[in-house]
Amino acid sequence: MRIAILAALFVFLSCSEKPQTEVEKWKAQAENTTIIRDDFGVPHIYGKTDADAVFGLLYAQCEDDFNRVEQNYIWATGRLAEVEGEQAIYSDLRAKLFMTEEEAIAKYDSSPEWLKKLCDAFADGINYYLHTHPEVKPKLLTHFEPWMPMYFSEGSIGGDIERISTEKIKAFYESGMELPEMEEFKLKREEEMAEPQGSNGIAISGKLTQSGNAMLLINPHTSFYFRGEVHVVSEEGLNAYGAVTWGQFFVYQGFNEKTGWMHTSTYTDVMDEFKETLVKNDGNLFYQYGDELRPVDSLEVTLKYKEGDSLKERTFPMYRTHHGPITHLVDGQWTASAMVWEPVKALEQSYIRTKQDGYQGFREMMDIRTNSSNNTVYADAEGNIAYFHGNFVPKRDTIYDYTQPVDGSNPKTDWQGLHSVDENILVLNPENGWIQNCNSTPYTLALEFSPKRQDYPNYMSRDQENFRGIHAIELLTDRSDYTLDSLIELAHDPYLPAFEALIPGLVKAYDANPTPTLKKPIEILREWDFTTSEKSVAMTLAHYYGTLCYAKAERPEGMYPMQWVNYWGSDWPNSKKIELFQEVVAQLENDFGTWQMPWGEVNRYQRLNGDIRQPFDDTQPSIPIGFASGRWGALAAYGARYDNGTKKIYGTRGNSFVAVVEFGDKVKAKTMLAGGQSGNPNSPHFNDQAQLYADKQFKDAAFYKEDVLKRAEHTYKPGE
Repeated sequence: MRIAILAALFVFLSCSEKPQTEVEKWKAQAENTTIIRDDFGVPHIYGKTDADAVFGLLYAQCEDDFNRVEQNYIWATGRLAEVEGEQAIYSDLRAKLFMTEEEAIAKYDSSPEWLKKLCDAFADGINYYLHTHPEVKPKLLTHFEPWMPMYFSEGSIGGDIERISTEKIKAFYESGMELPEMEEFKLKREEEMAEPQGSNGIAISGKLTQSGNAMLLINPHTSFYFRGEVHVVSEEGLNAYGAVTWGQFFVYQGFNEKTGWMHTSTYTDVMDEFKETLVKNDGNLFYQYGDELRPVDSLEVTLKYKEGDSLKERTFPMYRTHHGPITHLVDGQWTASAMVWEPVKALEQSYIRTKQDGYQGFREMMDIRTNSSNNTVYADAEGNIAYFHGNFVPKRDTIYDYTQPVDGSNPKTDWQGLHSVDENILVLNPENGWIQNCNSTPYTLALEFSPKRQDYPNYMSRDQENFRGIHAIELLTDRSDYTLDSLIELAHDPYLPAFEALIPGLVKAYDANPTPTLKKPIEILREWDFTTSEKSVAMTLAHYYGTLCYAKAERPEGMYPMQWVNYWGSDWPNSKKIELFQEVVAQLENDFGTWQMPWGEVNRYQRLNGDIRQPFDDTQPSIPIGFASGRWGALAAYGARYDNGTKKIYGTRGNSFVAVVEFGDKVKAKTMLAGGQSGNPNSPHFNDQAQLYADKQFKDAAFYKEDVLKRAEHTYKPGE
């Protein structure tokens, strides 16, 4: 009898311990998750645990734009050439140089259990979506793995790795040469001509607001449709609202009930290049480091690429030193690229950030020090406002110039650990009552209460102002009684300081030698107040003139973009100014039949389909936009792509997700999302915010459950 009981118990335990099938596991997790879509399609995800909430968050993201979720991971994991062909193979190689798939799996395996659960939920949420939507045909990734987030641990897609040139990698691997000087010059000019990337972050102390509560402007400038708007809640203390980069399981720019965080691209020097001295010995490769020879870490990777309807392969050797992977040649020497690469810690920091309830916890979270590509502007319900300039900053010997490649064989050039958060540029509650950062110098972020340049090593930050920074400072100085609506108004102020620097010089050049054919357009510019609007003809003339200056005008050595504009408006020869303006008038007449084009007739918003690279068509409907490029100092940046084969200008980046937040007993927020929540043209939320965007009309964010329920349009569980 005893044996029979033991046998029965063994059978029972065996059955109870039998692992669930994958689908059964997904269905069980879906039962712990509820998604409520509000009247703008924003998903409010409620989970029993954080992992349940992440499961629902990824499921909801796939509903909104699986195309972008998949694309981000195709790119991040180094498989882009399998979709786009051999021209993308060096993008893939760049990803593998820093981490192979085997290394990503090892990173996942070494993660703390709580993070593993979130990574598992990430993969399960996407895979359950694909299981329940067989009509969705992925381009490549039919099954997502929990190690994939290791490649994509920052909310700025690519982050630092995108700054490593694939053209230089290609030159190294294909010809064993440095990138030709003219090619490097061409890449530099293309970078200078590109629409400025970056963001605006503004924090306002309660002493300057009508309510007495601190406020935060969250204003990233990204590609349109780069992030979705989400709200994710769990019974384990998660309650974060904001923008999530497609495919990530944490809110990247946003707020919870007590704290808010806004990231702006930093110019802290966080990446360096080390020229290695190589030695071959008995067929093995070594590099010199002080008095020792260290073995070069060598491995191979085989990458696939699409050619026609088939896949082909190329195998590459990869080399690494303790500085990082060998990516290119400098002065004939193999050169390693060094940057932060701690994906586990970076994911931990990105997630922990969303659950902080005050400054102390937020400040302690910053001690993880892996948020390398961003500054952070902060505000909270305790009334604090703060600014963290960078987060991962290596210590270096300041006798060396790290803006150039340094000698990797000299141990003195090596990184000497990291600066602490307190050693980095940090501002808390400045007496002026506000903080601004628009990718400009941190040494003007709070007027006379700003950090002092002489207190920091020269690599800590570039001391360069830009026109958005100038504009923000002017708007914020000696102003008070802020409300959410007045903060929105400030964020859309139409003044463009770059043109006050550029256009009067053109008018003076005309006055010095009048050209009859230019009289009328010059008079329009003479009377202009340097503000942008849909009806402004002066704005059209100025934009085309400024853009041609960037393309064709002289750039004196040692100047940065804001100084170029000042030079073109003052010391650049009058004859050159007039010659360029004549070209502007001729171009407008050729494209539109007249130079008298109101800005809104030229500058348009159009969303025709869900493609990642948007097509544009002058014959299809579009919306007039009065915003302007951030290059001219517009806080509400509206940047265009100019190789569309169209006459009109169509926006592709700038204000995308924007939020204004007020912290008090209860958090209040208003948000805007360019276009709409969904990437599906058949969805009512594909373009339902487009006109609101053009009209600067924000929607109230539904943060509390009772408000979410009042605005609920659809409530369901994943899979339903």
